[in-house]
Amino acid sequence: MRSRSFAAVLAATTMTTMMAAGLAVPSTAAPRDEPPGRVAGATFTLGAEVLDGGEQVTSLTIDGSRLRGVRAESVRPESFAVHATGRYPDGVDLGGAGQVVFDAGRTVTSASRTPSGDIRLELERGAAGATLAYLGPRSRNVMPELTYTVEQIAPLELRNGARVTIDELRQGSLVDPEVDAFASRTSADGMRYRLYAPHGAAGARPLVVWLHGNGEGGLPGYYDGESPLRANRGALGPATAEAQAVFGGAYVVAPQVPDEWYRADEAGYQARLRSLIEEVAERHPVDTSRIHVMGASAGGLMATRLVAAYPDDFASVVVSAPAYYLNRTGTYMIDAAEVRRLAGTPTWFVHAKDDATVPHDLTSVWAHDLVPGSLLSSYDGVTWEGVSYPGHFAWVYTARNAPTTPDGQHLWDWMAGQSR
Repeated sequence: MRSRSFAAVLAATTMTTMMAAGLAVPSTAAPRDEPPGRVAGATFTLGAEVLDGGEQVTSLTIDGSRLRGVRAESVRPESFAVHATGRYPDGVDLGGAGQVVFDAGRTVTSASRTPSGDIRLELERGAAGATLAYLGPRSRNVMPELTYTVEQIAPLELRNGARVTIDELRQGSLVDPEVDAFASRTSADGMRYRLYAPHGAAGARPLVVWLHGNGEGGLPGYYDGESPLRANRGALGPATAEAQAVFGGAYVVAPQVPDEWYRADEAGYQARLRSLIEEVAERHPVDTSRIHVMGASAGGLMATRLVAAYPDDFASVVVSAPAYYLNRTGTYMIDAAEVRRLAGTPTWFVHAKDDATVPHDLTSVWAHDLVPGSLLSSYDGVTWEGVSYPGHFAWVYTARNAPTTPDGQHLWDWMAGQSR
């Protein structure tokens, strides 16, 4: 009889000793497969999109790497149930507001299998899909902590006829390609900003500066640079493929004020913004003769104050619903002498006549009369692609390149044609 190896003898002796001692003997069999028809778990990402009224989670994508052989026709919207909860983050002074922003089901409108094998669920748009929440007592858009729960309520069918159910669906990251294309940066003096760099740009390129409204400013303990990109498409518009083609590739920078632009004199925001712009121009091939400033609401006021402070620096300025005068206070936030300092810079005002926050006639019309040669695009209201928005949202038109000159030239083409 062939003798056993030393290792085999040792293993047999060890097992006999363990059995004698009453210890559990480890199994030598291969690990068991998952129960038939079950997949232990998969991760899903939240797919977001910045709409004209703000960013929403509009889809979920389930990782399909462990779901090989699923028949595409078996992936149906009724096979999944989605629930979303949003809570204001800890550390934010809520001013008496409740912690929970929303807690509701999300309707799955369609489901499909992607070419890579993942499962994509399209969601109905609505308030529970928002990635920002307006904190009224603090007048700020805050990014809530999102918790999405996905339940598979009907099995998926495999090509071999078997059925499969995912035991656990785990939430992954929030993905928005447009927002994610902007790198996060902090200026030398601590101001946060997001920066888009044009693809494959050679040589010096123009720079577009976007200044957000009051709702997108920071708060004590909450300053993350997110809301200027997610609250509306103001910064994203110049970064779209269409705008980039017009500008021949342009950098887009979106600073976030730590508190509010209304404190410009006290906090020195004119100088701080100019220093931030200089930093960007020093680190990247920016054509300093083609720096354009855009702003909305309080950001329109800040854009005006920035260009007025440095009237020789900028190629153009575009302001939407500028907060020169506020209905809630009944006071002007800027004087006529400062607005007149825009006279040497090509200027365009965009506003809706039914703006209940910033009066059209007392701001854009008033300023247009003070700045010779300036352009004014006035709209009866704000409606885009069949959806109506509050009259203050004139930046919807700006972000969509809707305003035109009397001879039909669109906003981005007009901007691209300006230089110092």
